[in-house]
Amino acid sequence: MVPGTICHTRPVTEISLAQARRIALGAQGFNNARPTGRIDRRHLRKVLDHIGLIQIDSVNVLVRSQELPLFARLGPHPRTLITDATQAGELFEYWVHEACHVPVEQRPLYGWMMTGHPRWKAMRTFAAERPELIQSVLDRLRAEGPLVASDLQMRDRPKGQWWDWDDGKFALEHSFRLGEVAATRRPNDFARMYDLAERVIPADVLNAPTPTEHEAKKELLVLAASYFGVGTAADLADYHRLAHTRPHLAELVEEGRLIATRVEGWKQQAYLHPDAKRPRRITARAVLSPFDPVVWFRDRAERLFGFHYRIEIYTPEPKRQFGYYVLPFLLGDELVGRVDLKADRKARQLLVQGAYAEPGIAEAHVAEELADELKLMADWLGLDEVVVKPRGDLSAALRVAI
Repeated sequence: MVPGTICHTRPVTEISLAQARRIALGAQGFNNARPTGRIDRRHLRKVLDHIGLIQIDSVNVLVRSQELPLFARLGPHPRTLITDATQAGELFEYWVHEACHVPVEQRPLYGWMMTGHPRWKAMRTFAAERPELIQSVLDRLRAEGPLVASDLQMRDRPKGQWWDWDDGKFALEHSFRLGEVAATRRPNDFARMYDLAERVIPADVLNAPTPTEHEAKKELLVLAASYFGVGTAADLADYHRLAHTRPHLAELVEEGRLIATRVEGWKQQAYLHPDAKRPRRITARAVLSPFDPVVWFRDRAERLFGFHYRIEIYTPEPKRQFGYYVLPFLLGDELVGRVDLKADRKARQLLVQGAYAEPGIAEAHVAEELADELKLMADWLGLDEVVVKPRGDLSAALRVAI
């Protein structure tokens, strides 16, 4: 056997690329029609059953990114759903894929990360060198309640780039990663508010047994497979940012908890969740956040949809190909285009800075569907109209449809 390969004694399933797309979108909840009645936290829970976590991002040029996966799956909904669920103890924030809202019952699966994740070695070194600082910050939280980093006033140098943290921020973030401190978000400026975990996380979760790293990784890989439906080792590992998962995947296949699979056109071995549904048709319509699980792993988006996608927020404007905040457009089981969107709240307009079609699509039909979705979004955001600017090969048809 070639070193690094996995020997499977079970037969390997083969599926077409079209089947893989439908399986993946069904697993992500796009096989379900959007609700038509009152939307509440029960609907949020159903979305989380399909996607498992919601990545947080502070960019607010359109709307904060964490709201978009809910809009994609639920349509217009109360924009307080995530905040309400967090305050009710149903969600907690942690570094998982990146900073994410996660169902609180999954917290024990991250206990091994809290005690020794390699990516936080520098922070543990800082804490070992400054134990009195860490303790003093915990004492302040205990005495004063929730704090943002600036409340500690520990900056002794001018602030530089975004990640130029002062000692107080380092202390809070270390304790946050360690699980001693939990965080919520301040509504007005989205700043992370820190408090003792015992005052944020329900006691039964906080005191629940913590699986070993090996067992936790296996559970997280199975969860990733349930959210993705089908994926390569890299796909499944990326969902919760895991490393060194090959032995875990081999065990899961032997145990029948994952099915070794070949997907048409994929060079890598794939894994299918045993309960993954195989829809015959997907009729979804959604504008996707750059951090939606359908597209957040760019290599997977390219393999599944033939869709080359990169976020260009940090690219200098003259070098951008499509725009600043570009969102893929899902129609049926294909990614058919992309739009650069901005909410002009003062003018009460949803601005389409650019609209672009994928090769071979029916532009008039796609433009009509996209126009309806954007009008729905504008209404949800309290904006009065959609304004289409002339940039992009889909903009003319979209302007007609609007």
